[in-house]
Amino acid sequence: MTHSKILVALLGLGEAGELFAERFLTKIQEGKLPIEIVAVADRDIESAVMLGFKHSGAAVFKHAFEIVKLGEDVDIIFDLTGDPMVRSALRLQMKEAENAHTVIVPEVVARLLYLFFHEETKLPEKHKDRGGY
Repeated sequence: MTHSKILVALLGLGEAGELFAERFLTKIQEGKLPIEIVAVADRDIESAVMLGFKHSGAAVFKHAFEIVKLGEDVDIIFDLTGDPMVRSALRLQMKEAENAHTVIVPEVVARLLYLFFHEETKLPEKHKDRGGY
């Protein structure tokens, strides 16, 4: 499926995820970039950041795995949970759904992008000792 916009989902909007989401959204809006955050997932669906995304029209989920059901309506999933088991389970579910379109981006790539935001504040690292995959 070809979109005029890059459709993004964000998983895990805790401390690091919320900080990334705020900066990412600011860059999208400031640059009028063709990127749309279409879905977010976090255990706390009543947090201010989740309610903000809901108000802006993004789909809001309590469970990260619900985003897999969106299929090709999501181009990129930023996994900000810091949990390799979540990432592994997401990949398995995408394989079972035969979704070869959506890309799962791990937290380390989010940290890399965050550096390009020219922020003084470092993005917190969760589960630093676990590694990926």
